Amino acid sequence: MTEVADTSRHALLEDVHRMIADRSCEVLSLDIFDTVLWRRVPRPADVFGILGARLRAAGLCPDWVTDATFRRMRHTAEEKSRHGRDALGTEVSLFDIWRAMPTDVFDKALLEELVQAEIEVEREFTVVDLDIAGVIAQARKHDVPIILVSDTYFTAEHLSYLLDRPELDGLKDAQVFRSHQHGLDKANGLFEIVLKQLNLSPEQVLHVGDNEVADYEVPTELGLRTVHFRRLDEPYAVVLERENESLHPFGPYAENLHTTHGDFGITSLRAKTLATAAADSGSGRDTAFRFGAAVLGPVLTGFAEWVAWRAHQTGTRVLWCPMREGELLSKLVNNAAQVRGWDVEAKPIWLSRHVTSLAALEHFDTDSVHEFIRRSYHLSVRQLLSVLTLRSGEVPSLANDLDTIVDNGGIAERVAIALTETPHIQNRLKATFTAARERLIRYLRTTGALDGDDLTLVDLGWGGTIQLQLAKALRIAEIDLRPAGLYLATDDRSVRTYLAGLRAEGYLAQAGHPVDVASTIVRSPEVLEQCVNALCGSLIGFTEDSQPVLGRVSESQTQNTERLAAQEGILAFQRQWNRYVRTNPGWPELVSEPAAKDRLANILVSALKAPTAEEASVFGNWAHEDNFGSSVVTMVVPEDLRAAIPYLSPADLEDLHMRDSFWPALLAASDTGLAAASRALNLGAVSRDVFESSGEPFETRLRYRTVDDRWRDAGRKRVRINHNGLSFARLRFEHHDTVDVSLAIPGRPAVVRVDWIEARVIANGRHREEPLRWETPEDFAGLTFAECRWLGGNLVEFDSPHAAIWLPLASRAGGLVSSGTVTVAFSMLPQSLSNLAPKMPPANRIARITGRLREEYRAHGATGVAAGAARVAIRKLGGS
Repeated sequence: MTEVADTSRHALLEDVHRMIADRSCEVLSLDIFDTVLWRRVPRPADVFGILGARLRAAGLCPDWVTDATFRRMRHTAEEKSRHGRDALGTEVSLFDIWRAMPTDVFDKALLEELVQAEIEVEREFTVVDLDIAGVIAQARKHDVPIILVSDTYFTAEHLSYLLDRPELDGLKDAQVFRSHQHGLDKANGLFEIVLKQLNLSPEQVLHVGDNEVADYEVPTELGLRTVHFRRLDEPYAVVLERENESLHPFGPYAENLHTTHGDFGITSLRAKTLATAAADSGSGRDTAFRFGAAVLGPVLTGFAEWVAWRAHQTGTRVLWCPMREGELLSKLVNNAAQVRGWDVEAKPIWLSRHVTSLAALEHFDTDSVHEFIRRSYHLSVRQLLSVLTLRSGEVPSLANDLDTIVDNGGIAERVAIALTETPHIQNRLKATFTAARERLIRYLRTTGALDGDDLTLVDLGWGGTIQLQLAKALRIAEIDLRPAGLYLATDDRSVRTYLAGLRAEGYLAQAGHPVDVASTIVRSPEVLEQCVNALCGSLIGFTEDSQPVLGRVSESQTQNTERLAAQEGILAFQRQWNRYVRTNPGWPELVSEPAAKDRLANILVSALKAPTAEEASVFGNWAHEDNFGSSVVTMVVPEDLRAAIPYLSPADLEDLHMRDSFWPALLAASDTGLAAASRALNLGAVSRDVFESSGEPFETRLRYRTVDDRWRDAGRKRVRINHNGLSFARLRFEHHDTVDVSLAIPGRPAVVRVDWIEARVIANGRHREEPLRWETPEDFAGLTFAECRWLGGNLVEFDSPHAAIWLPLASRAGGLVSSGTVTVAFSMLPQSLSNLAPKMPPANRIARITGRLREEYRAHGATGVAAGAARVAIRKLGGS
C-alpha cells in the first residue's frame, strides 16, 4: 500500500501561509461562514429544516409545520424582510427576519426566544475549519493583524458566541465588519469601508473567502490580493446532484436531513479532501482519486468505524481481514479504533473463496464433485485437474477432453463421473482436499487466528462464502471455533450462512435488505472490490511452510496506478474525518445512527446507478479476475457491448447478465440519452412502461438444434424500442452438441432491419477467439429463413411470432458448439398481426443462391459448394 503524506494544509492555502510567513501582507482578511466556520449540512440553509424540528419539540412551532415547510417559510421571510425596507437597504438582522414570520404561527412575544433557538442550532452545527484555524495561528505567530468581513444577518453578540471556540483564540482581537452593521454587503461597498476605516491601500490586504463574487471577483477588482477558498468544484457538484436526485427525486436533500447530526459533515469533508488532490485534473488518476475520496472514502470510513465499534461492543480484540481486500480494510479499521480509543486491532489474513472451497469439501460423490466443478468459470479440464493436483494420465477417460472448457452441465457431469467412478481417484481427491485443508489450518495457526475464543472476519461481503466454507473446514478438522463476519453488505445468498448458525452482520445491507441497496451493490461490486484490493494476485493455495501461493497479476499498469489513486482518496478522506473526530469532542459517529447508514448507502448506490462520463471512461477500461481457480479475466465493460450502446434501453441494462457487464450503468454513462433515461427510471420519475412498446409484449426467442435433430428452447427476451428507435437482444444457450440456432427476432409480424448478429461460442470444447458475425448482405443471403423472407440488404420480413432466421453455428465455428451467447442489434417496423397485409417481394433468386453457395464455401470449401449444388440438382430432378 502506498502511504499518502498526512498534510494538514489545504492546497488552496499554501500561498496564504507563505505570504503570512514573509509578511507580504499588512492585514489578513477572512470571510466567516463557509470559511472560518462551516456547517455540518450540505448547504447553509439546510439548518432551517433542523431548526423547524427543534422548535416543534420545544413547543414553539405547530405540529403541522413540517421541516420542509418551515425551511421554505424561513427562507421566504428573509427575502420579504430584505425587500421591504425601502431606503433602509437590503441588509437585515436576524430579528428583522423573524419579525417577517407570521404572527399567527409564531408568537412575536417570544421573539428573543425564537432568535436564540436559531443561534443555538447554528452554534451546534457550525464547525471550525481546521485549515483556516491553521492560517489564523500562523498569522498570530507572525503578528499579522486579522479582520473578519462577513455578509451576515447576525449581530455582533451572535458572531462572538459562534466564534467563541478554543481553536479560534487568535480571533479575540480581530475587528469584525458586518454587512448589517454598515448597510452594505461585500459586493456593494463593504470592502471600501474596510479600507477606509483601516487606512489601508488594497494591495496591503490579503482576503480569503468562499464566495466567487463577493470574496474573489469584487475584492480582486478593487486591488486586494485574494484567495478563493472554494468549497465545491464542478465535478463534485455533479456528484452531489446525483446523490440528491437519488435520495429524493422531487425535492432537495435538505428535506431528508437528520435532525441530530445533519449530514454528519460528510459533504464538507469530502470537499476538503478533494481540494488536497495533486493529480492532473481530468486525468484517469485524478478521476480515480476523486471516486475514492468522494464515494468510497466516506462509505468505507463509516464501515471501518462500525466494524471497530462492533468489535469493541462484543469484546473482540482482534479482527481478521481476508486478503486481498484485507490490507486496506485492516488499515481503515485500525485508524478508526485508534481515533475513537477502542482496544481493537485488525490484521490481514490470506483467505479466498477458492482455497476455502477446496478445504471445505468432505463428500466425494458425483453430485458434490459436480457442484464444486461448476463453481469455477470456464476452466479447461486440464486446468481443473491441475487444481485438483491430478495428472491427466491418472484419469484416462478424460484424455480426449483435456483442452475442453467446462462450460455446461453436460461436460461437468462427465468430468464429475470420471473423477468419482473409481476408488483410486476418489482417494486421490480426498487426499487433495485433506491436504488443502491441513495447509489452510496450519497457516491459520501460524497467524494466531485460531488462538482465541472467536474468529471474526471483516470483508466487503456479499454471500458470506468464505466464512461459510471456513466454518465447514474447521468443523471437519474438529476445531471448535465458529467464525463470525462483519461485512459492508450481504445479499440473499448469505441465508446459507445464517442457516448454518453463523453470525454475519452487514453494515449497509444484511440478508438482501434494504433491497435497493443490496441489489445495487451486489450487481456491480467489481470496481468496489478492485479499488480495495492490494496490488497482487489472488490466493490459490499455501506451501507446506504456510506461505501463500498467489496467482498472476493480470491488471495493466494503468489500472494499478488508478487503483492506487482510488485507495489514496479513500485514506485521504478517512484522515480528514479523523482530524475532526480528534479535535471535536462529541463528533458524530457513523455506527449506530440509521441516518448515517442511509446517507452512506445513498452515496454508494447513486454512484453505481449513475456514474459520471469521466468515471465511465476510467473504470470501463478496468479488468476483473474470476478469482475462483480460473485464469479468466473480464473487462468491466466488455468490448463487444460498446457497439451495442446505441441499441440499448434502460430495461435492457437490467437484463444484462453479470458476465455481460459487471457494471451496466457504465454503459449508460457513455450515451447522454441512455444515461438520462436510465436515471429517470432509477429515480422512479417515469414509469417503466415509457420504455416498453405499447400493446401486447413481444419477445425475441432463441432455440437451438442438437445433433439428434431436436430443437430446444434456450430463452427469450422482451422486444423494446429505445430513444434511437433501435432494439437489442442478447440470449445464451448451453448444450454440448449444438449444431445451429434459430432466432425469432421481432416475435411478431414485422419488417426488420438487422444491423448485426454476433455469436460468441465455445466449439469443440475450446473458446473461439473471434465471434461469428452476420452483418453484410452476403452474410444474410446464405442463411435459412423460416416463415420469413430476406428482402435484400439487411432487411427481413417476418410473418409470424415464430418466424426465425437459422444461424449455422457448427459449420461456421468448425465443430459442435457447447455453449454460446447470441446478440442481435436491429430496428423494426411492426406489421399487422392479422397477417393479411401485402407482403414485400423477397430478394432476387440469384442473390439467394449466390449467398447460399458463398456460405457453403465459407463453411466447407469447394467440396461443400459441390455438395450444395448436387442437393439443388436432386431437388430439381425430383420435381420434374
